[in-house]
Order: sequence, then structure tokens, then C-alpha cells
Amino acid sequence: MDEFFLQFLWRHRLFDATELKTTAGIPVEVISPGFQNTDAGPDFFNARLKIGDTIWAGNVEVHWRSGDWNKHRHHQDSAYDNVILHLVKEDTGAVQNSKGVFIENVCLPYSSVLEDNYRKLQQATSWIPCADAIHQVPQITLQLWYHALVVERLQHKTSEIVFRLEQNKNDWNETFYQFLARNFGFKVNALPFEMLAKAVPLAVLGKHKNDLFQLEALLFGSAGLLNQELVGDDYFLALRREFSFLYKKYALKPVEGHLWKFLRLRPFNFPTVRIAQFAQLIHQSNALFSQLIEMESLNEVKKLFQIEPSDYWNTHYKFNKQSRELSKNFGTSSFHNLVINTIVPFLFVYGDYYKQQHLKDLAFDFLERIPAEANSIVANWRQLGISAATAYDSQALIELKNSYCNAKKCLNCPVGMKLIKRIIPENDEPVDK
Repeated sequence: MDEFFLQFLWRHRLFDATELKTTAGIPVEVISPGFQNTDAGPDFFNARLKIGDTIWAGNVEVHWRSGDWNKHRHHQDSAYDNVILHLVKEDTGAVQNSKGVFIENVCLPYSSVLEDNYRKLQQATSWIPCADAIHQVPQITLQLWYHALVVERLQHKTSEIVFRLEQNKNDWNETFYQFLARNFGFKVNALPFEMLAKAVPLAVLGKHKNDLFQLEALLFGSAGLLNQELVGDDYFLALRREFSFLYKKYALKPVEGHLWKFLRLRPFNFPTVRIAQFAQLIHQSNALFSQLIEMESLNEVKKLFQIEPSDYWNTHYKFNKQSRELSKNFGTSSFHNLVINTIVPFLFVYGDYYKQQHLKDLAFDFLERIPAEANSIVANWRQLGISAATAYDSQALIELKNSYCNAKKCLNCPVGMKLIKRIIPENDEPVDK
């Protein structure tokens, strides 16, 4: 057990108020438990308590053992001088603040059932701690939390965007270009694609955006994929000749070609096909991110990504290996992936950065208009009876699994809180506390 459990009990008043006394036997009445502090300093601010005949206003500190007060050096820290109550599970001795004033210890009285419920969740080895009991909680309990979960997930994604934006001297188009490139590589080739975007700055591509052949030469050459000796492929040889000129002109430093992965990928996802699609996107767009933030619907955005690579790729997946003729357009599932992982986070962070709420709202709207992702996390939630209809739902469930269930933060989860607070009376019918 830990002090977080005691904080949970105090915050939700899940203790026997009639038995609340200091270790010296002085009655304590909780007028207000205060507001929980998640930063440095006392655990609860602005509590109001009646201790004996006196009403106090101040802070509350929580420890499992009272001796932790000195162990954490609070007796030497003036930030704890306004603490009016020390809440503990075990009293191992009196404590005082940096001014030498003694602070009352209170051993919190609560039902052992609450502790048992919490322990079961913490000791669970199932896919999520509450896998065996989540069906006891109405789905609406979880769904009401989706918005906060989606915001948290977007904040995790956008923190990296902000960091990269600083590196790019606040250039939104360049930063978006780099993240977009990484997304084109999906998980398998995300890193080499990101390296490619850094190897060929957007400004260089911009000088050749009206010539698709030159764009392909720049991208395939900088990707390190034009280094082979492929006799008989005229298009490959033409690209290599063009790149040898552009390479010297811009003093480019290509990515090592061996970094690209083809193994166990569907041919449509081969990096050669993705790079060709990326070249076409650069060719047919102009200041792509600037265009995106002016759009008002997902259909408008989708038109930007209706891309097909050059004719050579209709009959090829790799250089010098001809295949049956087939259009390699950018598919719907690829577009949805790009919206979820690149466009939505950028709309959200840009809207937040420049206080444009409509862009943040648009980000949520896009997620609600896209089907839920098909991955192992969403599939496992479905097996537990929790379905996801849209990407908004699936993003919330992914955040819940990764940030709460994996870390067993049941005290911060509405489902976990419901299950912990359930008391089993003598008739064995669970009731919410």
C-alpha cells in the first residue's frame, strides 16, 4: 500500500468521520479536505478543519508512516510550515515544522474492504488491472472521461512538436514537413523517413517543386537508394544522373540506404512507393501546413492527399523489378493514419499556441469522423466489452491503457475509483460507497 491510497480516501472522504481523531485523542471534523496538489509542496492546499474547538485553515500532508515527515526533511522546509494536519496510516512518532511547532498526526480510519479492493487491482496480472471486474461498471462512466484522455494523448504528442519547432526556429511548415515525412514511413520506416526530411530541407525541395522528376531524384538520392548499379533500368539511371548534379549543388548528405526496411511489408508500403508518393505530394502542394490551417472540413484535407506517384511506379514497387500495372494511390487507411498521428496533433498544438480554439475543435471533429483504429489495444478493449466506434474513442482507449492501466493508476481512473469504493455487504450485493 502507499500514501496515494490515503490521499484518495481523504480526497473522496472515504473514511469514518465519526472516528476521526488525532493520535492524542482530539476530535477532528473535516469542513473541507482542500484541493490536491500535484506539484511540489504539501499534498492538499486550503483545507478547513475543526480540531477540538478550533477551526483551522491550511494545508494537509499525507504519509504512510509519520516518520516519513522527517525522512523527507519536511521539518527543515518552510514550505510545510502551513500544514495543519499530518495524515498517516501508522503513527511512528510526533512531527514538527521548521519553526518547531508540533503538528497533529491523524491515523485515518477506513473500511478494510477499500484497502482489499485497491490491493486486488494493484496485484492483478491481467491485461488491465480491472479486466475481471470492469463489466460491473457502466460504460458511460468511462466514456465521460474520453475527452480528457484524448486531450492528454494530444498533449503527449504535441510536446515533441513544440521541441522540434524550437529547433526549427519556429518554422511551422518545416516542422510539419518533418513529422509528415515520419508518418509516411509508418512505424517500420519512420526513423529513416524522418532522417530523409532532415537531409533534404523543405526549402531545397521547394526550389524544384514544379519538376516531379527532380523531386524524385532529390528524395531517392538523399534516401541512399540510388547507389546500386542497376543496368537496364533507364529511369533509375536518369534519376541517379540528376541526383549527382543536385547532390553537389546543395552539398547534400544522404541517408544510408541500408536503413530502409522492405522485409515483411506489403508492397504498397515499400519505402520506394512511399517516397514516390511523398514526392508527388510536394509537387502538387504549396505551403501545405499553411493550407491545412485554413481548411474547415476533412473532405477538403482529403483532396490534398489524393496523390498518385509518377507513371514509373504504376509498374514497379522497387527499382529494376517490374510488376503488373497497378495504381499506387495514397489509400484511405493511410490517410486516416496520417490525420490521427500528424494533422490532428498539429492542429491542436497550433490552435493552443496561437489561442485559436476553432482549430482545436477541428482536431477533435476530425477524430470523430474517422473510424476507430484497428490495433491490438483496441481489439483487447473490445474483448472486454469496451467498443470504439471512432478514432476519438480509440485514441482515448490507447491513452487509458498506456498511461493509466500499464502504470496501475487505478486511483486516478473513474473505473478504478468505482471498483475501489464498492462495499460488499452481508447479502453479497455490491453497492457504491
